[in-house]
This record gives sequence, C-alpha cells and structure tokens, in this order.
Amino acid sequence: MPHSVVLSRNEKWRINRNIFVLGFAFMIHFTAFHGAANLQSSVNSDAGAGTFTLATIYFSLILSNILLPAIIIKWLGCKWAVSVSFLAYMPFIAAQFYPRLYTLVPAGMMVGFGGGPLWCAKCTYLSVIAEPYAKLSGVPAEVLVVRFFGLFFMFYQMAQIWGNLVSSAILSSSLGDVVTAANETLTSTAAPFLTNVTASPTVEFGSNCGVNFCSSSASHENTNLVPPSPLKIQVIAGVYLTCMASAVVLVAVGVDSLTRYTSGRKTACHGKSGLQLLAVTLRQLRHKYQLLLLPVIGYIGAEQAFMAADFTQAFVGCAYGINNIGFVMICFGVWNALAAPVAGAVVKLTGRYPVMVTALILNLGLLTALLHWRPNPDQWMVFYLLAAVWGAADAVWLVQINALSGILFPGDEEAAYSNFRLWEATGSVLSYGTAPYLCVRTRLYILIGFLLVGFTGYTIIELMEYRVKKAHHLERNFELVEKKEQEG
Repeated sequence: MPHSVVLSRNEKWRINRNIFVLGFAFMIHFTAFHGAANLQSSVNSDAGAGTFTLATIYFSLILSNILLPAIIIKWLGCKWAVSVSFLAYMPFIAAQFYPRLYTLVPAGMMVGFGGGPLWCAKCTYLSVIAEPYAKLSGVPAEVLVVRFFGLFFMFYQMAQIWGNLVSSAILSSSLGDVVTAANETLTSTAAPFLTNVTASPTVEFGSNCGVNFCSSSASHENTNLVPPSPLKIQVIAGVYLTCMASAVVLVAVGVDSLTRYTSGRKTACHGKSGLQLLAVTLRQLRHKYQLLLLPVIGYIGAEQAFMAADFTQAFVGCAYGINNIGFVMICFGVWNALAAPVAGAVVKLTGRYPVMVTALILNLGLLTALLHWRPNPDQWMVFYLLAAVWGAADAVWLVQINALSGILFPGDEEAAYSNFRLWEATGSVLSYGTAPYLCVRTRLYILIGFLLVGFTGYTIIELMEYRVKKAHHLERNFELVEKKEQEG
C-alpha cells in the first residue's frame, strides 16, 4: 500500500502543474485527432471510407464506455490509463499514410476503444485531486472540481483551432504540387489533377454543392473535390503523430500518479462497471424524463456528425476548396469555446429556457439557410458565418443538456451521463453511417425533424418541472398559512 504524502504549501503548486500538464497534453493530442477527423469525409471519400471510419469510431466508443474504463483504470491507474489510451489513437493517424477502408476502419475501432478509458480516467483524476487541494486551500472540493474542469476544457477546446490551423497551412502550400521548369506554364491537360488549382469556371457550384450534393454521385469535374497530393497528407500525418507521441511523453513524465494523494483509496472510475453499468443505463430509461431527453441527445450527436462530415465536404470542400476546410473549422472552434461560458452566464440571468429557445432559433435558421443557400467561393464570408452560428448553438446544446442530465437525476448521475454518452454516440453513428447513401437535402430535412422532436421533448420536461415546482410552492405557502393560523 502506498504511503500517504504529507501535503505542504508547495503541493498546491504541484497539483496546479498536474492540471496544466494534463490539459496541455490533451490539447496537443486532440490537435491531431480533430484535425485529421475534420478532413476524413473530403480527403478519404472513395467508397465513403472517411465517413465509415468516423462511424466506426463512435460505434466502438459506445462499447468502450460501457465495458472498458473500470477494468483499464483498475489495472493501470488513471495516469497510465491516459497514456495508454493516447497510444490507441495513433494507428488512426498512421493509417493516413495508406488510407484504405481495411486500414482506416480497424484504426477507427482502436480510437473508440481508447476513448472510453481516456475520458473516464481524466474525469477521475481531476475529481480526486480536488480533495487534497480543498484541504490546503479551504475552498470546497465541489467548487474546485468545476474550476479544474473549466481550466482543463480551456486547453481542450483550443485543440480544434491548432489542429485545423496545421492542416490548412499544409494543404494551402505548394508542397507536392507539380512543378514545371522555369518560365513554363502548365498544360491544360495537367491542370485538373493539381490540388491548388481553382475549380473551372464552368462548374456550377449551386447545382453540385451544398444541399444538392450527393457523395455517391459527386461531380469529378469540380477540382475542389480532388484530394490533396499524397505528400501533403503524409506531412500532416507526420506532424499529428509527433503531437500524439509528445502527449504520451508529457503525461508519462509530467503528471503525478494519483497514488500520491490516495493512500488506500480506490482510484478507479467511480460506480458500476461493465455489464452492471449497461444494466443501470438501460434501467434509467424507465424514467419519463430520460425518455424525453433521448431525441435531443441524439440530435446533438447527429448535428456534430453532419458538421464534421457533410458541411465540410458538401459545402466547404465542394465550393470553397478542401484546403479551406481547416480555416472554416477554426471559426467553428473559436465560437464553440466562447459561447459555452457566455451561455452559462446568461442562464444565471434569464433562466435556462430562453437560452435554449435562442439555440433552437439559431439552429432552425442555420439549417433553413443551408437548404436555400447555393454555396459559391465568392461568398467566402458566408462559410465562416455559418460555422460561427453552428459553433455557438452547439455549445449551448452540449453544455445545457449535459447539465440538465445531472440536475434531473440527483443520485443517478452516473446512469444519466452514461445514457447521454450512449445516445449522443448513437446519433453520430447513424449520421456518419448514412452519409454515403443519403443526399445532403434529405439529411437536412431529417436533422430539422430531429431538432423539432428533440426540443419538444425538452419543452415537455420544462413544463412538467414548472408544474411540480408550482405545486410545491402552493403546498409550502398553504403550510405556512396554516401554521400562522394555529399560532394565532
């Protein structure tokens, strides 16, 4: 049994260092993963390999979340579970050197299997180290957990920015493009095969891109859809692999083991594991609130998948160019990061429902705009505007429905969050899995229907909660009046 460490004032600095190093490692690691994932549907479009790989990731993540976290963390501890889980993501990046369906799909499964233990270990680590810090600082552990998670996600959300910046910088370069002798011009027969050549003016973007895009019959006349040179993809993959290897080393060397603070304490994931967790998760579906939440949770997974697969390929890649996908996704990431804390502050002033109605209006306006807008590279500002609105709305859905899952089921948070992860991933799997077969117009109509059904379920919950609180308030007032009469 590890001996307990005597906590000194220096220990506060050490705990803060652990949080910073862990957050920085996640930022570097997901710089690589997000950057690669955002390009899959456009770069690996043959036979829908990219979208099938993303579907595989989320399918295996469902199984991983249920079966693996407690076992892996019990064997390795939180620190080494994070390091080993980082390693599980690396085959996905390595597969980009030889992107085929039979290399990408198994690598995607590895990502999903690593994801469950990774996120559980991170949550456990931050929750546990809040306890010794609370003893040293006098601040309640519950307050510190929120603060630590906020600091961690500040780093994590920046990964979307750096990952897309790396990919866009390399894709926009002339690396791997055909170079001719000095003062010579490219022949017209060679031009269509280059990655940085502007699409031919004869291409009708409105009729082939956006809502009219069908991946099964994508127009090959549009040079925007020609994949980048293999050298560019290999350089990107090399940079991303270096990032992931650095993240593994950072955690292994720079983060203290939890045994430093947990003498005799069990540090695995709190609560049930394996089939027990699955049973608790499914039993939770007996709650009417949980059933009413399922459509909006599924919508969150589906809209994120649509953004990553369809918006990047059918709108940005098709009309604006594959090399600009990263720049547009940076805009999404920035607004996603900014909107989360702003929405939280506004909720304190207005309550939750007005903020959720605002997110509904933003999403309906966004999806309606995608149905009617015909993308054109000359309207480049529109791509960024749409990404910004999407990022802001996504942040509200994700943060508020996550919080609501904890508020509605006090004492059953584990089952509630397990259901959130399960049905969010299910929405993503269904969206990614159907992407190669359904045209964008059909998928947008399905998404709008999903959104309306989801918001209706959420609204019913708010009405039911309002009635319960109103009845309780009237009952409480009646008790107070009766007590005063008795005293009188």
